[in-house]
Amino acid sequence: MKILLVNHFPLEGSGSGTYTMNTAQHLAKRGHDVCIVFPENRVPAPLDGVSLRPVYFDAEGGQHALAGDPAANDALAGKPAAGDGSSPTSPLPFNFPCFTTHPRSLTTFDDLDDDQLERYLTAFTAAVSAAVREFEPDIIHAQHVWLLANVAAKTGVPTIVTAHGTDMMGYRKWPRFHELADETVRLCHSIIAISKDNYEDTVSTIPAAAEKMVLLLNGYNEDVFYREDVDRASLLKEHHVPCQGERVVLFAGKLTNFKGVDVLLRAAARYEREHPDVVTLLAGSGEEREALERLHADLGLSRTYFLGHQLQDSLRRLYNAADLFAMPSRREPFGLVALEAMACGLPVVATNQGGLPEFVTPECGTLVDVDDDEALARAIVGELDRTAAAPLRRERIAESVFERYAQSKFVVRLEALYQRVISA
Repeated sequence: MKILLVNHFPLEGSGSGTYTMNTAQHLAKRGHDVCIVFPENRVPAPLDGVSLRPVYFDAEGGQHALAGDPAANDALAGKPAAGDGSSPTSPLPFNFPCFTTHPRSLTTFDDLDDDQLERYLTAFTAAVSAAVREFEPDIIHAQHVWLLANVAAKTGVPTIVTAHGTDMMGYRKWPRFHELADETVRLCHSIIAISKDNYEDTVSTIPAAAEKMVLLLNGYNEDVFYREDVDRASLLKEHHVPCQGERVVLFAGKLTNFKGVDVLLRAAARYEREHPDVVTLLAGSGEEREALERLHADLGLSRTYFLGHQLQDSLRRLYNAADLFAMPSRREPFGLVALEAMACGLPVVATNQGGLPEFVTPECGTLVDVDDDEALARAIVGELDRTAAAPLRRERIAESVFERYAQSKFVVRLEALYQRVISA
């Protein structure tokens, strides 16, 4: 098959970006031709066997937008931008928009004025149309029931869309986008839900989606996330974290309100007092960073550290060096990072909301109520003690998640859906 993937975000730094990259790589490994259209504000790294068609955005008003490519930066600085997004030297003169936040953009869709929105849609219409004309896909798989899925569905190529949950958050917050999202539902062939909770949330938010829904649980990339031996002391030293045999609690994700990192900080204030051997690492960035740092100072935390955004290989090493993964989200449509942590053998303490209860079982972790920092602290200490008393527990967790959620298994089910849509 020839498969065109379309996403609203770069291929790293967001759940849907990771989903798109994982899907593309595993489809290519199975012999399919794969092309991706997506936004960028730097020159992306190549993907083996995958054709990349980025639409470029300017992260900083015409300067330093392409931090990954100094030559492109030089060209950008010396040449006024045409602003059509078609090349690194003519990016759209604003950053790519998000539903909440991204490590490389704090712009939201609602921040776009009418002119910017028109330029955004025009640039992606041109990019998707060119991909359809030149790549000739059998099917388009777009991410989010949102603007670019609308662009894709209007090409006439059979289109399926994965709902990721943040699109439903956007729909509820921003009525100005209802018409395009509603039209996307009418035009697409199928809508994939990544969890049962995501299924119900999509249907309750856009009832017309009900007849298009297909449940296809997320997978994680087993080529990236797996058990490995890591020198904990050396790794923590790289991150400027003192290490003297501590037990390590890890969070990874966006520093945004719905992730509940403030609750984890309050929980850390509780367990730091009674368990001075426990350190907490926060891997991620986002618009809440400054507020969370102020809360960190107000709580007097001395063993909790902000690590900033981490790429996937670095995350794998952190997962393998940690003892527990904490995910205190107020709402989590699925929770892919928790799955990735489990693939590295980590038990998980998470909230009992969204998609997390569908795979965080008593065998691999504990669920607590949202916004309950006391219960969160108690569960974290309990899971740390439980794992210390069961040396083989991490191996069992990793084996279990591989059997159920490996991307190689997910992509076989996705192929079957593609075939049904193409044959319809």
